[in-house]
This record gives sequence, structure tokens and C-alpha cells, in this order.
Amino acid sequence: MRIVIAEDSAVVRAGLAEILADRGHEVVAAVGDAQALIAAVDTSRPDAAVVDVRMPPGYTDEGLRAAIAIRRDHPGVGVLVFSQYIETRYAADLLGAASGGAAGVGYLLKDRVADVGEFVEALSRVAAGGTALDPEVVTQLLGASRRVSGLDALTARERDVLGLMAEGRSNGAIASILVISERAVEKYVGNIFSKLGLAPSDADHRRVLAVLRYLGS
Repeated sequence: MRIVIAEDSAVVRAGLAEILADRGHEVVAAVGDAQALIAAVDTSRPDAAVVDVRMPPGYTDEGLRAAIAIRRDHPGVGVLVFSQYIETRYAADLLGAASGGAAGVGYLLKDRVADVGEFVEALSRVAAGGTALDPEVVTQLLGASRRVSGLDALTARERDVLGLMAEGRSNGAIASILVISERAVEKYVGNIFSKLGLAPSDADHRRVLAVLRYLGS
């Protein structure tokens, strides 16, 4: 896997590069600002990019906006946002861009990733076209979307199921987490798609993309 890292902290940037190299991946660029990130992706066309949210010069949302630009201009590049912060407005735009054949996308919080293997597995999943979303990110996105997009039509249990779907969980995994039957999960999934006006699908990946597209609307 060929990877670009965008992280303003030199120590964190070097640590990520070492972790990934130790596991056999090629870090083709490690940069410290959003402009350099876009240039590196343009030049090297990696499989995935690891992107911090707050980067020079303003340290607000430069990294996240660069990630959205990469999703638009290089849809074959998986993007994993790795940050201390959740920016719901631009995060919804980033995740909504998962439609249209774009590669995988993820958003993990630095202080909630306790295992290096978990991080590398999430990045590999994103590079392969999947999703990797921290539950707290999903919760905040659902809350923001519910206020503006009518998600309040869902029951509490349907919101639980939708949140786990957006994390990339299978029906079996959702059933295990919520301690309900897989048949019950299937029913909730059908209700969710019906209420949101989204066509149900048996393919987990297409289902997740539909949820993320809705969150980005």
C-alpha cells in the first residue's frame, strides 16, 4: 500500500511513517500542510492518504478541506482523517463524497485509537474501498444531520442501527452489539431505508455508501 501522510506535528508524522513502514507499506510522502498534501497526491497518486484536520497556515480545517478536494479530484485515493477534532460540517461533505465510485473513507480520533494494529487495519480497509468511522464521529454526524435533515423520524433503536451501519458493521455484528436477532436487524435496516427514501441493498458496502451519502446531504 502506497500512502501519503499529512500531519503538522513532525513527531507524529515521523511516528506514523515508521509504523506503516514497519508493516511493509510504502510512505511515498510525509508533509506538514494541506497545500503540500494536495501536491503530493497529485504527484504520487497513492492508494491512501492519512490527513489531520487542523493544519497550517490557519490551523482550523485546512486538512479536512484538502481531503474533500482529494476525494473530488482523485476518487481512487482512499482518505483517512486522523485527528483530535470532529468538524461536523466538512466531515459530512467528506463522507457524502463516498458515492459515485469513490474509494474508501474514514475518520478516526487520535485519542481513541489505543492499538496500532487497529489503526493500520482501518487504513487498509479505507485503501481497499471500505469505511472506518469512530463511533463518536458517527454520533455527532447523526446529531447534526437529525437537526437539519429529518432523521428524527427514526426510532431510537433505528438510530442505533444506523450509527453502527455507518461505522461499517455487518448485520451480524450489529445483532451481536445490540443483543438482538439478525432478523430484527434486517427489519430495522429496511425501516431505515424506507424512512430515508433510500433503496435497500443486500450488499453491505453499497448500504454504507447510501448511509454516508445521506449524512452528507
